[in-house]
Amino acid sequence: MLRELYQTKSTQETEALGAALAARMQESDLPRYIALYGDLGVGKTAFVRGFASVIAPESTVRSPTFALVHEHRGKELDLFHFDMYRITGEDDLYSIGYDDYLTRNGICLVEWSENIPFALPDAYLRVTIEKCDADHPDLRAICIEEVAAC
Repeated sequence: MLRELYQTKSTQETEALGAALAARMQESDLPRYIALYGDLGVGKTAFVRGFASVIAPESTVRSPTFALVHEHRGKELDLFHFDMYRITGEDDLYSIGYDDYLTRNGICLVEWSENIPFALPDAYLRVTIEKCDADHPDLRAICIEEVAAC
């Protein structure tokens, strides 16, 4: 099982880590669902922006807070970028066609996954991003771990 810890010192390094995971995912059988965890402003969208630069390089990534999901067309796989900040239950997920995205040929990156623990797939990558130090506001601790049902 995958469990890796990283530290980034800038938005660019956080994006580069996202890009590295995307490249790795293309060459492996890692789950195609990435659950992102972290407080407001820690860099979740920056991580997704880096990831998208590999999978869907023509895309412009911004937070899908109001749209709830943005679709990015890739060369081989599509990228579905969700923001679950305002999701409060299964009805909200149903209204955006969440289950349909899980069966399409693509990768789901889901911000605010802590709001939908009941809807996570059996196998996924959990990416937790945290600020490390108030004296160094750009310093981030990032944990990438594979989660699988027992």
